Amino acid sequence: MKDYETFDLGDTNLLSGEILKSAKLTYKTYGNLNKNSDNVIVLPTFYTGTHNRNEGFFGSGRAIDPNKHFVVSINMFGNGLSSSPSNSENLQDGPRFPDITLWDNINCQQKLLTQKLKITKIALVTGWSMAGCQAYQWAAQFPDMVKSILPFCASAKTSIHNHVFFRRC
Repeated sequence: MKDYETFDLGDTNLLSGEILKSAKLTYKTYGNLNKNSDNVIVLPTFYTGTHNRNEGFFGSGRAIDPNKHFVVSINMFGNGLSSSPSNSENLQDGPRFPDITLWDNINCQQKLLTQKLKITKIALVTGWSMAGCQAYQWAAQFPDMVKSILPFCASAKTSIHNHVFFRRC
């Protein structure tokens, strides 16, 4: 039994000019949206992470508390749950999977929040490593929607020695 929801984006235009066919974002929410809709915390996943692994970053009585906050944990493209080389149609599987940027991830995450969850304001975007990079991208791409970011163990620009993680073999 799956413990997440899926948002179907349909065919999605990417920053590269390519199209991600039948794009899907998986996500899980924790807590409840309050009356003023001002308690939203977005917690994207990190490289190789899933929403389950994000659960270590929040909890009852902690700084991010689902009893007070509406936490939206979004699985980034390529992590095996959202659209990825391993689960895409045969014309975009494996090495034929299109190049996805942080811009593409955040653009689609914003559609999930606004179209599916009807959220227009985010109190905080936070995350570790590549999720922190997504927090920076959220603030740059949608500054009127994001009140605060808290990236940790992340950088606004990927250093050259980290490019080894992104090279295709």
